[in-house]
Amino acid sequence: MMFEDLHHVQLLCPPGGEGEAREFYAGVLGMTELEKPPVLAARGGCWFRAGGWEVHISPVPSFTPEKKAHPGVLVNGLDLLAERLEAAGHPVEWDPHFPGHRRLYAHDAHGNRLEFLEKI
Repeated sequence: MMFEDLHHVQLLCPPGGEGEAREFYAGVLGMTELEKPPVLAARGGCWFRAGGWEVHISPVPSFTPEKKAHPGVLVNGLDLLAERLEAAGHPVEWDPHFPGHRRLYAHDAHGNRLEFLEKI
């Protein structure tokens, strides 16, 4: 068995939270929204893709944001991303403790933790 690549990360939102997810993932991060297959679209939620990562947002009735668990996303232009996040009202927390990388944490529109890294 060989692992090839990460296909997607699933994050949760409250019911009806797709609009805020679109504003954050498509608007702030500039990701492309994907069309979900009809059988899955009926369940709600939304999917986004950019570069080598995909995020699937799914509504759940008992939503609680992830404060510790998170996807770690490699990016180019970490400073520009930090500026975009801050300008959109999403504060960033810089963390210098990952060898060979600069990194920051931010939270999406529903409070889910995200880690963005850039190789030094």
